[in-house]
Amino acid sequence: MKTTAIFPGSFDPFTIGHDDIAQRALAIADRLVIAVGVNEHKHYTQTTEERVETIATLYADNPRVEVMAYSDLTIELARRVGAQFVVKGVRSVKDFEYEREQADINRLVSGLETIILFAKPELACVSSTMVRELSHFGQDTTPFLPKRKQE
Repeated sequence: MKTTAIFPGSFDPFTIGHDDIAQRALAIADRLVIAVGVNEHKHYTQTTEERVETIATLYADNPRVEVMAYSDLTIELARRVGAQFVVKGVRSVKDFEYEREQADINRLVSGLETIILFAKPELACVSSTMVRELSHFGQDTTPFLPKRKQE
């Protein structure tokens, strides 16, 4: 049986930490859907289209990765794409508690399982929030962003 995992997030921006989780998820799933969440209550620095395009460009050479936007429940997206599980990255205890609650409700409501991948220690401080903050103050954020393929 071919397995499909979804890796949901806002990815504003998609960082080297996200890339590491995606690469590791590909070791346990045949297909990975990177799902760019759209939440009308959040304010993003990049449009949905920019976020999807940036990530799709990174994985353009990998037929096992699909990138799409979604604005409904993660469990609904999982049903549409035939995902057997959700993959989430966790950097800290705070992240763990939040993701555990999400995993519990997803399992209770739909039976959808979540696999937690812990951040590598050297990437635990990398977050989209941190990258946005550095960018806001004019700092170089390229060390924290995956290298884009040449167009």
